[in-house]
Amino acid sequence: MTNPMPKFRFTLWKLVLLFFMAVGAYSTWIRFRYGLGASTNLSDQFPWGLWVGFDVLCGVMLAAGGFTLTAAVHIFNIKRLHAIVRPTVLTAFLGYVLVSVALMFDLGRPYRIWHPLIMRNPHSVMFEVAYCVMLYTAVLSLEFAPIVLEHFNLKKPLAILEKISIPIVICGVILSTLHQSSLGTVYLIMPNKLHPFWYSPILPGFFFLSAIAVGLAMTIFESSLSSKYFGRALELHILRELGRVLVVVLAVYSILRFEDLYHRGVLKLMFISGYEQRLFLVEAFLILCPLFLLCIRKVRDSAQGLYLAAVMVVLGFITNRLNVSITGIESSAGTHYIPKWTELAITGAIIAAGFAIFGMVAKYLPIFPEEHESSTNAVPVDAPVVASAMANAGD
Repeated sequence: MTNPMPKFRFTLWKLVLLFFMAVGAYSTWIRFRYGLGASTNLSDQFPWGLWVGFDVLCGVMLAAGGFTLTAAVHIFNIKRLHAIVRPTVLTAFLGYVLVSVALMFDLGRPYRIWHPLIMRNPHSVMFEVAYCVMLYTAVLSLEFAPIVLEHFNLKKPLAILEKISIPIVICGVILSTLHQSSLGTVYLIMPNKLHPFWYSPILPGFFFLSAIAVGLAMTIFESSLSSKYFGRALELHILRELGRVLVVVLAVYSILRFEDLYHRGVLKLMFISGYEQRLFLVEAFLILCPLFLLCIRKVRDSAQGLYLAAVMVVLGFITNRLNVSITGIESSAGTHYIPKWTELAITGAIIAAGFAIFGMVAKYLPIFPEEHESSTNAVPVDAPVVASAMANAGD
């Protein structure tokens, strides 16, 4: 006997989702009917804006938890982290799929997105990024496939994927390392255009370290929201461990960043008032504050403290990527870029779709492990109400 389909119930979050999707659909029609000129504030002087700075650079970074956690569990055999691997892989897979969707909006001729497959240019950083993103999306689909196969009880293909899981994870780590750092390499060609706050010869290393930090923070963020909505106990002992690792990554990033600014003689610019200075200080605050918070054991052992620190880390590095891709280039471009409402609407629709799809998949596929009522390591958490949006839209 099949289970009856759940009744559709209107909630506030569903209305918000429908609003974003409706406005996003209208903006999509404007984009593909009238082109980039009518749907964006981009120009020949400033050709990359929100869709590259946030949807692509930040989207790829926010999905970095996939290679971080799968490597820890499957390569380094840290089995105690296994409980959070599946939701992290789902987040990463959705992230890369939505990045690909966002690229379709930004490309002037999106129907040519397949050209790098046959028109190879191995000397181009963008070619390497395009190939790595395509291949890693395929790897993530293979890492996500066992969840679907398990749901439909397809044992033979599931057994095959389990046998090749280690090579798949290794390929994923290599591909992620390459393109996470190469996104920073793209900006090495503009030393005289990118503001000194953000240009650095080791920018690829900063991009890679920030991806690891955000991957860990997103895992904490997603686990907190999932526990709230799905009524699950929070794996606090796991998140505490991720918090300790996050402290180390943030410390390494901050020390290298300070030394880079110091040796390039850029620190003095912090005392010169201006547009770039203010946004740089916002970025520094959002990155350094969680570092200091997580150094306090009481904060690091608290579900609320970990959640707050994770949110600040995510916001801090989003600010960093937007500063690199937008703020740092405006002065040399001689223009001030503000996204058009259609750009914001499409980005909002993509984000809303990500929350809704995650919630729907988590409801109908075995994303989370079976809960044990007597678990002593899991505790309930009081995460913010936005957690309801993640899956309410999937009802």
